[in-house]
This record gives sequence, C-alpha cells and structure tokens, in this order.
Amino acid sequence: MGRSKQASYRQAGVNTAGQASALTDLIALLRETFAFRKRIGRVMLPFGYFANVIALEENLGLAISTDGVGTKILVAQMVGKFDTIGIDCIAMNANDLLCVGAEPLALVDYVAVQLPNRRVLREMGRGLREGARRARITIPGGEIAQLREMIRGVHKDDGFDLVGTCVGIVRLDRIIIGQRIKPGDVVLGLRSSGIHSNGLTLARDVLFRRQKLRPDRYIPELGRTVGAELLEPTRIYVPEILHMLRAGLDLRALIHLTGDGLLNLSRVAARVGFILDSWPEPHPIFGLIQATGRINPTEMFRVYNMGIGFCLVLPDDSRQIDQAMAIAKKHGVECYRLGYTNRDAEKKIVLKPYDLVGKGGRFFSGSGLSVQGSGKRVRKRSR
Repeated sequence: MGRSKQASYRQAGVNTAGQASALTDLIALLRETFAFRKRIGRVMLPFGYFANVIALEENLGLAISTDGVGTKILVAQMVGKFDTIGIDCIAMNANDLLCVGAEPLALVDYVAVQLPNRRVLREMGRGLREGARRARITIPGGEIAQLREMIRGVHKDDGFDLVGTCVGIVRLDRIIIGQRIKPGDVVLGLRSSGIHSNGLTLARDVLFRRQKLRPDRYIPELGRTVGAELLEPTRIYVPEILHMLRAGLDLRALIHLTGDGLLNLSRVAARVGFILDSWPEPHPIFGLIQATGRINPTEMFRVYNMGIGFCLVLPDDSRQIDQAMAIAKKHGVECYRLGYTNRDAEKKIVLKPYDLVGKGGRFFSGSGLSVQGSGKRVRKRSR
C-alpha cells in the first residue's frame, strides 16, 4: 500500500477545538436550567463528565447520558451490514453511565432516516436487542423521524442516524467521579474490542479516501476485511464493572476511553496526574491507520482508545487489585495494571512507554520519541 500525506483528525473534518469553543454559549444557557429544580430533579454534577445525576429521593439519583454511533454508520452502509451498530449505541451510553457508579436500567433510541427501510431497521433492532442483553437493560420506547431533506448516506436514500439516551440509578452518597483519588492509587485498564465508536472519520479518511481501500479488502494483519474490523462492536463493560461494585471494591474512578482517547483520564475530579509505565500492544487496526495515514503518535492517543477501552482507579491494595483482575477475567476481559496516580495540579498524563505527555487537551512527545513527519507506527521507547 502506498503512502499519502500526513493525516489528522482535523484534516479529516473533525475540529474538536472549534467544537469546544462553539459550545461555550450553549452550555452557559443550559447551565441556567439547573436552578429550575431545587429538590427532586436537582442536578448533582457539573457539565463535562461522562454522565450526570439528578436527585430523585434523599439518597437516590437518576443517572443519565446520551450518545450516538457517529460515522461508524457510514461504514455500516458501505458494507451493507447493520446488525452491530445497535450494540455500539448501547455501549457508548451504558459505559458512560458506569463512570458515575450507576447501574444502567433502560435506553430509548432515536432514529432519523431519509426513507424507512425495513431490512435496515430490522437489523438495527437486532443489534439494539443484543446490546441491551449484554448491558442488562430494557428498551421501553423510542422515536423514528423521516428527514429526507436533512439526512444523507453513502447510497441514495439509505441515510440514517442512531442516537440513544440511557438512564440508570445510583445512590447519591455513592456517586463516583474520581473525587477520592489519592496519589499512589493504581490504574487498571480493560481491553477494548478494537476501534470502538470513535475516530471513524479519520479512519475512513485514511483507509477509504486516501488509500482507496474497499471495505471488502482482506487485510492479513487484521485477519479479516477492513470493513469487518471497523464494524467490530464497542465492548460493553457493564457486567464486570457492576460485579466489582457489588463485590465492595473501592473503585475511586471509572473512566470510559471514548473521544479524546487517553485524555479522558483528566476528567476526574481530584487534582491528580497519571503515570502510566505500562501499555499493552494496540490492536493491529491502530497500526494500520497510523502507518497508512502517517499519523503522529500524539494524535493516535488523542483520538483512539489504542487498545484500552475502560480504566479503573483503586487503592494500592494487592487484594483488591487481584480481585478486580479476577472479576474481569471471569467476564472474559483482559485487565492490565497500567500505572499509578501522582500529585499534580496540572493533571498531566504521562505515558512512559511511548514518551508522551498529555496536558490541556493535547499530547506532546517526550525526548525519547520524534514524531514530526513520522510515518512509523506507534512504538514503545527502546531501553
């Protein structure tokens, strides 16, 4: 395969910095609604975390989150396979609810279509049902809207979008947002299933537009076609995380690595940094995207999960760490000890194996790794 010019998320069409700036006024206006409910329905957390919680009773809260599948839908249209994106929709929402310590209960879906297509909707429904089974939630309702003038797809009249809103319950005195993290706590990482549902715009730009690959192109290092790899459903972490919570483990932070990749660690409430001195080998799809697009490691770790889809922070207690790993293994998920937290008002994320430092919404290269103009895959620092 040939090489193209160096790619980035912004060049592919996603301006995350511009999005944050554009949202400033909207968020300020919506924040004013917090004053509309003082008791039942009062908002317990600020904007910006993975999910929010509203009070129902003295010590019971309703956790709520909303998210969609994004441009992974366009890959589904290219392949003509729609029975997995429903799993992604469930995963992106239910995993976010876990991050406040909540148990997901139910999700309602919103589907916007150019034209209703029975086969597409049936396959989408199968995915939603399977995702609900894995997350142990119900889907009690939803909405479909025909928006022919607004929605566009890969082929004529096949455009649609899928979004979900998930709710769960959490005791108000058990809300987890990383507020109890202490320096020296241990960071564990749960393996992702692959690319999940983030960075697909960049992946499509690199693999389909620049490299001219067809979705049915078999890639030996992937062991399947590139389309099948990109459609691998987002892993749902509900069973193992709920098991850990019910086992009484002192989970001090639960972090879903979605958009912004490893930078999601800095969302925690405590003023701590993260020193990660170990990282498992990323899935081959990440190496393919990086090498093909000549993408900097700093961009790869900002956009993608790079092999770890969910992180846990626990005290440095061998019994609890061993128990968390055993629970993950019981549920068929690989769990890795990644590093520890440290006292750091700047909340930096130091990824030692790759000489990367995350701060202020960006990753920077350290002295041991040159990234300017690099076309090589993310690699660990030689020792």
